Amino acid sequence: MRQNGLVSGEFIRLEPWDEGDLALLRRINTPEMRKYVGGPETEAQVLARHSRYLNLKNGRMFRIELLPEGEHVGSIAFWNRIWRGEEVYETGWNVLPEFQGRGIGMAAVHAIINTARHDNKHRWLHAYPSVNNAASNAICRKAGFELAGETDFEYPPGQIMRSHDWRFDLHL
Repeated sequence: MRQNGLVSGEFIRLEPWDEGDLALLRRINTPEMRKYVGGPETEAQVLARHSRYLNLKNGRMFRIELLPEGEHVGSIAFWNRIWRGEEVYETGWNVLPEFQGRGIGMAAVHAIINTARHDNKHRWLHAYPSVNNAASNAICRKAGFELAGETDFEYPPGQIMRSHDWRFDLHL
């Protein structure tokens, strides 16, 4: 549901990323949270990432807020990429450990699907979680993504990780 520019679920809200979200990004930058994506980043890398999020031109970046308090519990985004010769959206998310297992990631993925569908630029929304990231793969499966197979995926830049290629048809 969209209200006043916000995307809401039953118990979460997606808010556009802003300057104040640097603190959230630092909370996400831990060994536990980044174990499937190359490990924690340096402070300079975190600051550069925050700047990229603030200036994202080819997608949308959000913080996940838990309702009704509005507590910042994670992040989610989608952006354009070329995948196998086709322009698609890619999505990725983080939910802080103390909030995992409550359905927050699932609710955020449903909200991002609706937001990407509303943008109406591409047919496919892809997610590429590590084959070892059981929680993110379960979210993809339960959210209705189709498993297109395994793939070698470069992330972070310069590192190859074995990922699942999940895709969601935004035209259905």
